[in-house]
Amino acid sequence: MTHLPDPDRQSQFYADVPGKRLLAWVIDAVIIGILTAVIVPFTAFTALFFLPFLLFVVSLGYRIITIAGGSATLGMRIAAIELRNRDGMRLNFAEAALHTIGYHLTLGTVVVQIVSVIFMCASPRGQSLTDMVLGTAMLNRRSR
Repeated sequence: MTHLPDPDRQSQFYADVPGKRLLAWVIDAVIIGILTAVIVPFTAFTALFFLPFLLFVVSLGYRIITIAGGSATLGMRIAAIELRNRDGMRLNFAEAALHTIGYHLTLGTVVVQIVSVIFMCASPRGQSLTDMVLGTAMLNRRSR
């Protein structure tokens, strides 16, 4: 049983969430890019040889830390959305780590990513594949 708001009776919690997720994703991508660019000189520029791996590690750390700290990345906070677990509570560290790992696995395959985006746009709660597996959902913060 889930304690998330009902999408039919409490639709304000899910209004415009897919668009806000896209905005948050763009903001987070820029932040992750900036953090990575700041790190590169501290490696005497050797990080350029393994830049994709560095981007992955920075993204993983950034997402887990920010989601565990407030159930939202900085981009999500700017877009006024946050993740909630099946009990309607903020995500703890383990849930944030699982959600982030699921997100990165989804990014690893184009077809799976497309299916996930379709689910975000078409499902009643706007859930991605990772959200559906974990029972999480993205909610509007202003509706609280």
